[in-house]
Amino acid sequence: MTSLVPRLGFVTTVSVIVGTMIGSGIFKKSAPMALLLGSEYILITVWIVAGIITLLGALCNAEVASVFPSTGGQYVFFKKMYGDKVAYIYGWAIFTVIQTGSIASIAYIFSEYLISGYENLIVAHSLFTVPFVGLTLKCDVVNHDILVRVSTIMLIVLLTAINHMGAKTSGRLAVLFTSIKVLSIILIICLAFWQPFQNVSVLEHSSVVKLSIPAGIALIFAVMAALSKAFWAYDGWNSITYIAGEVKNAQRNIPKALILGVVAVTALYVLVNVAYLNVLPISVIAKSNLVAADVMNHSIGTYGSAAIGVVVMLSTLGATNNTILSSARAHFALASDNLFFKSIGTVHPKYNTPHISLWIQCVWSSVLVLSGTFETLTDMLIFVSWIFYGMSAYGVILLRKTLPHIERPYKVPFYPVIPLTFVSISILFLVFVLWGDIDAYIKGTVSSIPSLSGLLLTMSGMPLYYWFDKKRKQQITASA
Repeated sequence: MTSLVPRLGFVTTVSVIVGTMIGSGIFKKSAPMALLLGSEYILITVWIVAGIITLLGALCNAEVASVFPSTGGQYVFFKKMYGDKVAYIYGWAIFTVIQTGSIASIAYIFSEYLISGYENLIVAHSLFTVPFVGLTLKCDVVNHDILVRVSTIMLIVLLTAINHMGAKTSGRLAVLFTSIKVLSIILIICLAFWQPFQNVSVLEHSSVVKLSIPAGIALIFAVMAALSKAFWAYDGWNSITYIAGEVKNAQRNIPKALILGVVAVTALYVLVNVAYLNVLPISVIAKSNLVAADVMNHSIGTYGSAAIGVVVMLSTLGATNNTILSSARAHFALASDNLFFKSIGTVHPKYNTPHISLWIQCVWSSVLVLSGTFETLTDMLIFVSWIFYGMSAYGVILLRKTLPHIERPYKVPFYPVIPLTFVSISILFLVFVLWGDIDAYIKGTVSSIPSLSGLLLTMSGMPLYYWFDKKRKQQITASA
C-alpha cells in the first residue's frame, strides 16, 4: 500500500500546528533575549515582530498548501517551484538536520526536566545485581548526561511506536497535549497578574541592577540574535503541510489552520512575556534559568516551580509527538518519487502509516541525541530552516508566473509585497547569523560554526541524489 488516508479534521490540524510551535522556547528563550536587549519594551517588540514575520511566512505557505495539499509538505512545494534537485536537498535537510534535529532537541528538554526532577530518587534506588552471582551493588553515582540521553531516546522510540499505530491516534494525542499546554500557559498568565502569594525571596536573593541597552550597530546585532532565539520558539508552524494528504478538506482547512495557529501562538507568547515582566524586573529575568518557574514561585510559592516543571514536560512531550507525526511524511514523499530507499515509501497495511519512514527517522534522531548538544542542534536547524523558508516564499512568486491559471483556493494578500518582504527578512537574518557565527569562532568563544555545519550536512545529500536519480532514470528506460 502506498497512499495515506485523510483522517485529520480542522481541530486536530490546528492542534498539530499550535502543539508543534509551543515547545520549550517560550519557557527558555525570554531570559537570554532579556540579557541581549536590556529593555522591557524592546523585548516585547521583538516577540511581536517575530510573530508577525512568522505569520508572513505562514501566509505564503498557505497559498501553496491550498494548491498542492499533498503529503510531504514543502518537499512537494519545492518540487513544483524549483525541480527535483532542490526538492531532494530540502527533503535531505529535513531528514539530516531540520526535523530530526527538532525531535532530538525538544525531547532532550523533556528528559532534562524528567531526570532533574527524579534524579535523587534514581540515585538513591539504583541497585545492580551481578548476573549468576547474586551480588547486589548500590550505584551511588549516576551520570546525569547519560540518563538524559537514554531517556530522550526512549521517549523518541515510544512516541514513534504510537505514531506507527496511526495518525488518528497520534492526532488525538496532539489535541490532548495542545489543550493542556495552552490552558497551562493561560493559567500562568492569570496567576502572574493576580499574584496571590508574592514570594519576595526571588527578588531578595537577586541583585536587581539596571541592564545596559545596546545602541547603534550593537542594537541591530542584539535584535538579530534575539530574533533567532524567538524564531526557535515559533518554529514548527509549517509542520502541518507535511501531513496535508491526511487532512480532511485540506485545501480549505490547512490555510485557515495555519493562520489561526500562528496568530494564537503569537498572542500567547506576547501575553506570557508581559506576565513575566509584571512579576519580575527584566534584570532578574535576564539571570533566570527558568523564567516561568521563578514567576510561579513568586506568585504561588514553591509549588509553582514544581508545577512549571510538569507544564514544560507536557509541552515538550506534545511538541515531540507532533514533530514525529509530521516529519516522517517528507521522507515518505521522497521515497515515493524514487529519490530515497523504496521501502521508506511503503504504508503499513493495517495502520495506514509510513511506518518504515517513522522508524528510520527515529534511528537518526537518536544518533543526533548522542552526538550533539541542545544549543548546537537548535542553532544548526534554525539557520538551515530559514534558508528554505525564504526560498518557499520566493516560490510563491515563481508559481504565479509558471502556473498562472491554476486554481488557488487561497491567495496571499497584498501580493507581491508579503512574499518579497519575507524573502528580504530571511536573507538579512541569514547574513547576520552567519556573520555572528563566524565572528564568534574567530574570537574563540565557540569551537564550531553551527550554521556552516548545518549547510555541510544539507549538501552531503548531493551524491545520494545523483545515485537515486540515475537509478530512477534506468527504471524509466527499462519500462519504456
